[in-house]
Amino acid sequence: MFDGPAGGIFPEPGPPARRLYHYPKVDAIVGSGDEFRRVLWTGENSQFVIMTVPVNGEIGEEWHDVDQHLIMVQGSCRAVVEGEVKDIKAGDLCIVPAGAVHNFINTGPTPFQLYTFYAPAEHDWKTVHKTREEGEREEAEGHDEPPAWAIQGLIKKKTGSDSE
Repeated sequence: MFDGPAGGIFPEPGPPARRLYHYPKVDAIVGSGDEFRRVLWTGENSQFVIMTVPVNGEIGEEWHDVDQHLIMVQGSCRAVVEGEVKDIKAGDLCIVPAGAVHNFINTGPTPFQLYTFYAPAEHDWKTVHKTREEGEREEAEGHDEPPAWAIQGLIKKKTGSDSE
């Protein structure tokens, strides 16, 4: 399907080679699987993931210590970011800055799919979660951490002090 690592899995753990990773017809990936989350590529500074959220499903309220860019490619959803609510459809781009509490809730009659880019990486380089529940369990158990060779998110807790 593309000349990057098959299914997003590198043949061995480690930073990717410094070369072009080409995903021709990346839109063909949409509809090709129903996994909740599949990492397609992980670099030292960013990560490319596809997600599918079933009818009546949601990503689940969360926040990351990395920036997240989401491109909706199929279906529709309601975005809730720091209390702001906006209806989102295929073709829309949403940017969620590090630290922002957010959720994306399927509001349509079909699954919604999106590409998401984390900067830096948020998940293990070989992550495939069939369901949201599986993803939440693996994250809680510490089995879905970005690789040590990727830059880690560095958000500081809001303490009211600029001295940190």
